[in-house]
Amino acid sequence: MQESPVAPAPETPSTAGLPLIVQGDMTVLLEVNHPMHDEARDAIAPFTELVKSPEHVHTYAISHLSLWNAASAGHSSTEVLTILRGLSRYALPANVVFEIESFMDRYGMVRLRRVPEGLVLEADDAGLLAEICKHREVALHLADPAESEPVSQPETGSRVLLLPHARGPVKVALTQIGFPAEDLAGYAEGHPLKVSLRETTLDGKPMGLRDYQDAASRVFHAGGSEKGGSGVIVLPCGAGKTVVGLATMVRCQCHTLVLTTNVTAARQWIREILDKTTLTSDQVSEYTGDSKTIAPVTVATYQILTYRKRKTEEYPHFGIFAQNSWGLILYDEVHLLPAPVFRISADMQATRRLGLTATLVREDGKQKEVFSLIGPKRFEVPWKQLEAQGWIATAICTEIRVPLRNSERLTYALADLREKTMLASTNPEKIAVVRELLNRHKNDRVLIIGQYLSQLDLLRDLLGFPLITGSTPNSERERLFGAFRSGEITTLIVSKVGNFAVDIPDANVLIQVSGTFGSRQEEAQRLGRVLRPKANGSLAHFYTLITRDTKEQEFGMNRQLFLIEQGYSYDVREWKDFLVNGETDAPGETVAPENP
Repeated sequence: MQESPVAPAPETPSTAGLPLIVQGDMTVLLEVNHPMHDEARDAIAPFTELVKSPEHVHTYAISHLSLWNAASAGHSSTEVLTILRGLSRYALPANVVFEIESFMDRYGMVRLRRVPEGLVLEADDAGLLAEICKHREVALHLADPAESEPVSQPETGSRVLLLPHARGPVKVALTQIGFPAEDLAGYAEGHPLKVSLRETTLDGKPMGLRDYQDAASRVFHAGGSEKGGSGVIVLPCGAGKTVVGLATMVRCQCHTLVLTTNVTAARQWIREILDKTTLTSDQVSEYTGDSKTIAPVTVATYQILTYRKRKTEEYPHFGIFAQNSWGLILYDEVHLLPAPVFRISADMQATRRLGLTATLVREDGKQKEVFSLIGPKRFEVPWKQLEAQGWIATAICTEIRVPLRNSERLTYALADLREKTMLASTNPEKIAVVRELLNRHKNDRVLIIGQYLSQLDLLRDLLGFPLITGSTPNSERERLFGAFRSGEITTLIVSKVGNFAVDIPDANVLIQVSGTFGSRQEEAQRLGRVLRPKANGSLAHFYTLITRDTKEQEFGMNRQLFLIEQGYSYDVREWKDFLVNGETDAPGETVAPENP
């Protein structure tokens, strides 16, 4: 897209005080300190993505995918343009208006349907359909390429017949060429399974759906029609995405396959299913490296599905998809869906597919594959909205900047990028700040989380708290997490295995000592570990320790983008504020001055 050569119209008295500037390169600038900031941020959230967040002006991008997700959720180009015009300080560039109207309105111009002859691709515009069929990626999937001219139908416009298993590949191809299809080909019902939600959980707590959980499930299911049945629900960690999955199982009343990140998460799903539904233990099974059984509801891990002895072999556990007549597949943490599972998902398009996630951000850039093969974003609630309603804990995010020791600065300056990142992330000056934070939160439940095992081993040795890593046996993980939930242990050190689907509702303080480069999804997942509402109404604290004036500070700014987009702000503090009497953890070492 090229920037419009037309200069913005001058400010008028009615627009001079508005918070947005819409630019010809499809970016939107939002003034942070403007009194309408929160209103504008929430208004543009459905069709933009935050890309930069310096102190005073945040930059959002409008992309084809963000427009298509908005369109699939029921927003129109007219609505989007009305929002932008109502909040923009200047007239919208002509090319931006054109891009929004043309690309947003493309969603659903072509449709997939199931007819007696088989799977067809149809459009109201015969010329458009003919042009689309000439694309190689689409032509490969025509039932008879020699007869690729669309056939006109009185009621449905024009259509072409596709190969029987072309549904997934054609959807991916259409998204890539800029004409995402609305999938109306319907779904197989799968084996029936009678299931309902309990009125009370096994320990006697009232069991009821929150309004947004019921709405999310209802929007996905769409009354069982072909209008629903595929898509992604976006809710913050701690908001009860698992319950949305259970409510969807109840609506579908069919055999269900649940895919999740690891064994701990799989067992947590099984506990939740037995605790909150009428299903019994013989109706729910685990399919992991430890146990491989199939039941009406089977919970498997991405790890086992993508396991193979050699790269040249097929994936032996993909057979699970054919071992039962599944009527529903639930993809937990769908933003982490491994690439090989996309392939099998392309063959499972006749099965209802629900993705659950706190963020659609994927660091591998495969958002279009999620959109095409799992489905578009169907439902989302802003994190701050659920915080205001008390469904997730109020969180205070603090970035603490720590200097490198003078003795480390030359080594850092001469290192390559990867070594620079490691040196900054494992900065030993962070240890003193961790100790001070633990002292301040000695009556809280604290998680210390990091990326580098050497750093975590050192913290374990110095602080004396248990450490959970990827090599910790599942039985030991379960024991330690259970002890943390019960209060027997009040502080845990965890590696990145703690990012995902760990049920530790009483954790209210998280200290992030290092992270995965600039991963926005990881930042969201880690904050989510402490967002479950607390029985005593206490606040959640999320501390991230950053080595000042290094690559880690740059990565840290990128990591925070998604959460800033959700309405969170980071209070940036200097290390001295968190040290008793300004002392370091290593007497005799001189730290670098604040502004070297």
